[in-house]
Amino acid sequence: MMTKKQFNEYLEQANTIAISGHVRPDGDCTGSCLALARYIRDNWSEKEVQVFLQPIRDSFLFLPDADKIAHESDQKEYDLFVCCDCGEEERLGDFKELYRNAKFRICVDHHISNDGFGDESHIISTGSSTCELLYGLMDSEKVSKETATALYLGIVHDTGVFKHSNTTKATMIAAGELLEKGVDNSYIIDETFYAKTYMQNQVLGRALMESQTMLDGKVIFSSLDQSIMEFYGWASADLDGVIDQLRITKGVEVAIFLYEIAPSEYKVSMRSNHEVNVSQIAKMYGGGGHVKAAGCTIQGTVQDIISQLVAKIEVQLDAEEVK
Repeated sequence: MMTKKQFNEYLEQANTIAISGHVRPDGDCTGSCLALARYIRDNWSEKEVQVFLQPIRDSFLFLPDADKIAHESDQKEYDLFVCCDCGEEERLGDFKELYRNAKFRICVDHHISNDGFGDESHIISTGSSTCELLYGLMDSEKVSKETATALYLGIVHDTGVFKHSNTTKATMIAAGELLEKGVDNSYIIDETFYAKTYMQNQVLGRALMESQTMLDGKVIFSSLDQSIMEFYGWASADLDGVIDQLRITKGVEVAIFLYEIAPSEYKVSMRSNHEVNVSQIAKMYGGGGHVKAAGCTIQGTVQDIISQLVAKIEVQLDAEEVK
């Protein structure tokens, strides 16, 4: 792992810096990338810094420098490429060539499925979020309100507003210090985590109505196919919150939500409440994530996919009962 001193030295030595994260950026990915960019701009104004991400959620557009995000690669060779909240090189999507062409590469991440990549890496799977880890690498005295705001958003989203089991004493201390920078925590929590659009409520309602349980109620799943999404004009951004609502169903150990992204190809999200390691299952399909929150892409019919996943979940549940 890198020390704070090493990390800041890498930033200081580079004249041109590219920052990116995983495809379909969530709160932690968006927050960590924008926070790092602002931290560099605040303290080394002479440096050229560019964030590369796919389009972010509308509710994140209030973040400082969100309007400066590039959505396409510029094919330049950067002195330094910092990869935030990304478990593997392929998850950088269209920006992986920029990563490969950079003179030096750093990965900062907290996914348990990340085996480490880049010339230098800082991976702590017990960290609540990449934003928490990134804050630990920054000189706190040099963190502005704008940087703190982006970091706080990432921590809020990856901890489910501090209620997930990845929330630790260190998480709360970091969040408290960020609040002291003047972060508007009420706005961030209400407007970017709890607020739902009319479309999101429609999707959630349908997903809950058509959900099914298996293994005596220990597993719940719901799915949406392309034809339904196209009929209603739903996009992937409208699916936020579905998996988390499924997860809190009483008696459920694992929640699964899948939606079709191409004919017979589904994006799968899994959440675990207790014993099941869903990251281990996602990894079998080329995905990854955290012990209790992971995802992957699988080809097949909904019935086949669910049958495969439930069989793997049952193995883990049976193993726990034997203990």
